[in-house]
Amino acid sequence: MTRLIVCGSGGRMGVVVCRLAAEHGMDVVAGIDLVSSGENFPVHSDINQCAVTADAIIDFLPPGADKKNILDYAIERQVPIVICTTGLSPDAEDAIKSAAEKVAVLRSANMSLGINLLSDLLKRASQLLYDSGFDIEIIEKHHNQKIDSPSGTALLLADSVNDALDGKLRYSYDRSTSHEKRARDEMGIHALRGGTIVGEHSVVFAGYNEVVEFKHIAHSREVFAVGALKAAEFLRGKPAGLYTMQDVIKK
Repeated sequence: MTRLIVCGSGGRMGVVVCRLAAEHGMDVVAGIDLVSSGENFPVHSDINQCAVTADAIIDFLPPGADKKNILDYAIERQVPIVICTTGLSPDAEDAIKSAAEKVAVLRSANMSLGINLLSDLLKRASQLLYDSGFDIEIIEKHHNQKIDSPSGTALLLADSVNDALDGKLRYSYDRSTSHEKRARDEMGIHALRGGTIVGEHSVVFAGYNEVVEFKHIAHSREVFAVGALKAAEFLRGKPAGLYTMQDVIKK
C-alpha cells in the first residue's frame, strides 16, 4: 500500500485527496496544515516535524506556502513529490526544477486525466487547423474564490497549442485598449470568475464558416484528487527527474 503525506490536508483539495486515498489502495500517514480537523492521521504545521515513512508526498498547499521547505524534506528523505499548486512565484518554480535534479518531482497545472488527454489532442488539432486559417482562443471559468488568472490550466492548454506551432503565437489577455483587428499570431485567453464553478475550459478553433471547439468541464474536485493519487502511484520508485501528467497518461 502506498503511504502518503498530504500537504494542505485540511484544504478543499487536501480533504478530497485524503477521503479518496483508501479507495485507491493508499494510506495517508500524515498531513501538513495549520490546523487538524479530527483526521485519523497526525497533522503537523511543519513537514520537518513529520517522522513517518512515506512513499510519496502530494502537495496542494496554496502558492504562498514555503515550497522550498517541502522540497528540501523530499530531497533529504528521498520521497517523490507531486506538486499540484498553480500560480507559483518564479523562485518556487526554480526550486522545483532544482529539486528535480535530486528527487522525482511531478509538476502539473491540472491533475485531471481528462485535461491532460485534451492537452495531447490539441497538439494535433493545432497543427492541422492553424495552418488551414483557423484562429485559436481559450476561455476558462472558475469559482469566485480563485486567486490566479488566467488559470494554470488555461496556460497549460495554451502552451500545448503553441508548442505544436513552434511558438508562433503570442498570448493576449486583454483587448480593452486595443482598437485593431485580431492579429494572425494572437491567441486570446479569457477568464471568467463567479459562483461555485469548479472548472471549465474551452479551446475554440474559429475558421471560415466553421468552428471546432474542445471543452472540458470538471463537475467535482474529485477529478483532480484522483489524478493526484495516480500521479503519486506513478512516481513511486522513479529516479530523480521532472515529470508531468503526460508521463502518467502515456505510461
